[in-house]
Amino acid sequence: MIGMNLPDGLTPVAEGLHLWAPAHTGTWGFANCLLITSGERAALVDTPYDRPMTEALIAAARPVLPARAAGVGTIVNTHVNGDHTFGNACFPGAEIIATKAGAEHLCHEPSPQQMHFLTTQTPADQPLGWYAREHFGRYSYEGAEAVPPTVTFSGRHDLLVGDIEAELIEVGPAHSAGDLIVHLPAQRVVCAGDVLFADDHPLHWNGPLARVTAACETILALDPEIVVPGHGPVMDPQDVRDQIAYLRQLEALIHTRHAAGVPAGEAAADILDTGFYGHLGLPERIVILTATEYRHLEGDTADPDLVALAARAADWAFRRREG
Repeated sequence: MIGMNLPDGLTPVAEGLHLWAPAHTGTWGFANCLLITSGERAALVDTPYDRPMTEALIAAARPVLPARAAGVGTIVNTHVNGDHTFGNACFPGAEIIATKAGAEHLCHEPSPQQMHFLTTQTPADQPLGWYAREHFGRYSYEGAEAVPPTVTFSGRHDLLVGDIEAELIEVGPAHSAGDLIVHLPAQRVVCAGDVLFADDHPLHWNGPLARVTAACETILALDPEIVVPGHGPVMDPQDVRDQIAYLRQLEALIHTRHAAGVPAGEAAADILDTGFYGHLGLPERIVILTATEYRHLEGDTADPDLVALAARAADWAFRRREG
């Protein structure tokens, strides 16, 4: 199990922008957070997965917060997955902004209480229980609270943090039902949330893959110099193009197998057996990506069951561990 090695401070990205990046790969939950400071204002794009991580971020942020700022007054959640929102509760009184679609689907997200159960009460010798402990057992869910957004929007929303202008652009459904990206035009920075992953296979609950590709193309159209993914190291436009190539290749592989009548589980296993992008971590996520794409190909419009999808990936990973 990977230890909780967190950054001691924040990394400057551009004027007024500092990144908190617990740059772990090969596991889940270590989301990037971007602090925006200008004048007497401070905003934060996404919050960490639990209170200890959020307190570490707050401590790291103190040296760069404006002297007269009362603290972080605005939080932007790129989507409502817990690893980007459970830290919201550590910022009492802050305005919390998300898409309307994201807020409406908050009830489908695993709660802190459900995550605590999965990591402590499920059988450790069975796939889901083993996988939950392996990748989520390091987090402290007891006492955590899922705090919903206080402001929601559809389409676009302009945000002013001191003198820094930010454009919040809805790009979901893609990774989730209600993704948004944060465009900081003067700094030529885009904060992509989980539309983008670096160094690991991506994970998309809602899809289809074509929607994720479209979201990536929206990022490129903004002409950024720096792109902050939801997880992993900072990216540049070529990295975004590489992820688009990945998505299109995977989409073709999945569609070919679906057209041939291959069941989703067999299709995912077959793609994995080819060594598809074998240098990336968390290959079991292809099981989730395949199941999600099959849902769209078969016209299933129900909301995805995140725990059930994770259980499919856990089963593949567990069997691979067993040799």
